[in-house]
Amino acid sequence: MSNTNEQIEAILARYGEPTAGNVWQAEAETFVHHRTLERIAGKANIIFDPPAVLRAERDEAVLLVIGRMGERMEWSIGEALVGVNYHVPGSEPAYVYAMAEKRGKDRVILKLIDLPDVVSSAEPHAVERPPSSSNENTPTSQSGSESGLVGELKRNLDRTETVEAVIALMRSAETQQSLGQLAPEQRDEVRAYAKDRLVALGWAPKQAA
Repeated sequence: MSNTNEQIEAILARYGEPTAGNVWQAEAETFVHHRTLERIAGKANIIFDPPAVLRAERDEAVLLVIGRMGERMEWSIGEALVGVNYHVPGSEPAYVYAMAEKRGKDRVILKLIDLPDVVSSAEPHAVERPPSSSNENTPTSQSGSESGLVGELKRNLDRTETVEAVIALMRSAETQQSLGQLAPEQRDEVRAYAKDRLVALGWAPKQAA
């Protein structure tokens, strides 16, 4: 039986996470942000075994991921293959192992918290929530809020408190992987937002001589 909106809201509330800004619906599926699942895993004390590498190639990684929450144990497969289920635009670097790990862990977390029908934003078919939606069946009702990977990256930047933290965030493998999933104009938007955040924290660009 599919998870209902009420079930999703109740389960997220159990871990102190609202549906607004974290969950959205598109194309008859319900999606949740990867970072939301990471926070839930920490709050639920989910422990992961070291992953078993099932396939290791330059452009492909397949991992067996096992997670434990109390007496419960669940496992799943995380996979990433460049050009098939992991598309990297332009000259952006590919992080197949990081993506495979994210997908495997997210699937395990969703099983352990009893949301097997919800889809992580790390999945290859994840759809970003439209900028505005009037769908009354959507669990999230935060009108006008930014969503999807762009919104998630901007929120992460908003939480930074130093210039060094902004630079570290933008250079991290996870951020680079997320940027690689965006259209060029969206990547430019996030990078411009990061520059504005740097300036707000006191960074001054070098002036030309």
